[in-house]
Amino acid sequence: MTTPLWRSREPKSSYDVIVVGAGGHGLATAYYLAREHGITDVAVLERGWLAGGNMARNTTIIRSNYLWGASAGIYEHALRLWEGLEEDLGQSVLFSQRGVLNLAHTTHDERESVRRVNANRLNGIDAEWLTPEEVKKLVPIIDISPELRYPVLGATFQPRAGVAKHDYVAWALASGADRLGVHLVENCEVTGFTRNGDTITGVETTRGPISAGRVALSAAGHTSVLTETLGLRLPVQSHPLQALVSEVMEPVIDTVVMSNTVHVYVHQADKGELVLGAGIDAYNGYSQRGSPATIENQVAAAVALYPVFGHAHTLRTWGGVVDVSPDASPIIGLTPFNGLYLNCGWGTGGFKATPGAGHVFADTIANDRPHPLAEPYSLDRFRTGALVDEHGAAAVAH
Repeated sequence: MTTPLWRSREPKSSYDVIVVGAGGHGLATAYYLAREHGITDVAVLERGWLAGGNMARNTTIIRSNYLWGASAGIYEHALRLWEGLEEDLGQSVLFSQRGVLNLAHTTHDERESVRRVNANRLNGIDAEWLTPEEVKKLVPIIDISPELRYPVLGATFQPRAGVAKHDYVAWALASGADRLGVHLVENCEVTGFTRNGDTITGVETTRGPISAGRVALSAAGHTSVLTETLGLRLPVQSHPLQALVSEVMEPVIDTVVMSNTVHVYVHQADKGELVLGAGIDAYNGYSQRGSPATIENQVAAAVALYPVFGHAHTLRTWGGVVDVSPDASPIIGLTPFNGLYLNCGWGTGGFKATPGAGHVFADTIANDRPHPLAEPYSLDRFRTGALVDEHGAAAVAH
């Protein structure tokens, strides 16, 4: 008889810590609360099924080569945790360090990319600048003809970057948290909070009220919906983000290639499907479907860069929901309410940060103060103007 990876729990009436949202960040937060801080009286409440939201709707790219020091710090922390995650959890997450290329198509791209390589090296992150010929050597199917609409002028390359299998990651974190005594409660939607003045004392759910000493929100874009019930308005907007996979193909590409200018990023899954991601749709919404025009533009750009893709057929498309803050950086930390903590606004960077975000958020909750890597990401930065402007640094924060 197969042993389940985690147990389905009925919620108790009270916990030390409630984590709202059983995506990657919520599960990682619960796991590190138990393992690193000995806080095991923890419930993770999920309105649907475990990891049924954005965790299952991304393109699984992992990298840490961000320009700004704050971003490089937290994403590199995450990458180092990724490198030991399978051993730590005792389960495979199919983490593959196949490297990530970021193509440069314009003079502006080229200057920004070389600047980023230098900044990465100063921050201790592996980074290289490759010529078009060196890109071609790594990705033989790419067209580097200078007459292309988006000619390849070079690329940054992070060899330690890569991909992991998103459902394996969720299952391994859930299993690890369950073994440490964390309660994973599915089909339990949080609808509001109980409070005593400015102190949060628990949550209201579709399965009744549950009291808690601390409540940690890891519900991505729906975090702002919950805080609205307290009169706390967050600077977070949600957008559809689309992706698609092709039919199974022979191996044609063994690294990850991203192009911010044309909003296409691609790698080949272990089964042989091409996994392609696109940019976000401009309008706000929680829909998990985007506009056909975005997919059309994405596929046209991909076929121009990789002519062999013209022989592939699209197997399926899907959309996730990304929660984006004004500076394209996350919000991690305390709130004006005692006992209430935020982890949201990751935009397109959420999956790659999974273990790092959970590790840092757990430390913040356990000690009731921001982890040093979370200090730049306080909610207060939108009042002081001390932004971590990844929108300006990278144009897009995939």
